[in-house]
Amino acid sequence: MLELYNASVSTCSQRVRMALAEKGLDWVDRRLSLPDNEHLSPAYLAINPNGLVPTLVHDGRAIADSSVIMEYLEDVFPSPALRPSDPFELARMRVWTHYIDEVPTAATRIPSFHHVFGLGLRRLPRPVLEDVAAQRPLRKHMYLRMGPDGFGRQDLAEAMEQIEQSLARAEGALADGPWLNGAAFSLADISMLPTVVRMEDLGFAHLWAQRPRVADWYARMTARPSFQAAYYPGSRVSPPPAVGAPAR
Repeated sequence: MLELYNASVSTCSQRVRMALAEKGLDWVDRRLSLPDNEHLSPAYLAINPNGLVPTLVHDGRAIADSSVIMEYLEDVFPSPALRPSDPFELARMRVWTHYIDEVPTAATRIPSFHHVFGLGLRRLPRPVLEDVAAQRPLRKHMYLRMGPDGFGRQDLAEAMEQIEQSLARAEGALADGPWLNGAAFSLADISMLPTVVRMEDLGFAHLWAQRPRVADWYARMTARPSFQAAYYPGSRVSPPPAVGAPAR
């Protein structure tokens, strides 16, 4: 049995849900409420001490980290394939997924928290915010970088620079084929999609207005049946008005 502990608006949960849908696998939805801190409950921390989502439990054994989960699904359920069989092409795909984890996925957290998830945290007295951050060891320092007005200009500018760099890299790669890794749809595409969806939700779709290959790729990604399974109603964010202007 496959059980996925996940959260509706979590970008890392979204990518795993899409991979499961692409493979046509049946799974049990163990949906957690992040605002209610269900990901920090003793029961959940027992299966994922990091207190992050998602976690896949397969026949009672837990696997954490979305990229690791997707590779695990490929190992256990190889058809239909979401990664190349050729060693060189597989290495190229993993270069992409590693880059996506390190750069755009991490960068997307900054505008996400600044404009949506961190709005309540900003109002907390500093000692309370420090206590909240201490409960999240892998995100502690990110939380503590927020002030009463959210993240500073430099943090926001650096995050947006990394996101734009990633879109530029994708635009270049898509000149060689319809998908990020070339001719075949792969985990690289699934990994990149949540960043683009989130930036659209935050009002930053203009970032690919001058990148026609990214715009075309995004249209094809959102047309896949697996997109509807991964991004069901309520799984996308709705920021306050006026979000999307460049950081000043």
